[in-house]
Amino acid sequence: MIKGTIKVDTDRCKGCNLCAVACPKKIITLSETVNRMGYHYAQQSDNDACTGCAACGIMCPDGCITVFRERL
Repeated sequence: MIKGTIKVDTDRCKGCNLCAVACPKKIITLSETVNRMGYHYAQQSDNDACTGCAACGIMCPDGCITVFRERL
C-alpha cells in the first residue's frame, strides 16, 4: 500500500485552484488564510486519503507542489 502526501510552497502559490480540480480524491482546498502575496494557497485537507498520484503537481502551473509517496 502506498500513502501519499503533498507539500505546497505556500509563498509561491497563487490560489488558482487547478490542483484541487485535478485531484481525483478531492482532498485539496484553498486555505482560509493568505500568503505574503495575498493569495489563498492550496493545502491538503485530508492527510490519510492522498494516494500520491501527482495529478496536482502535474497540473500546478507554477510548480508549487511536491508530491511524496511512502510504501507502507
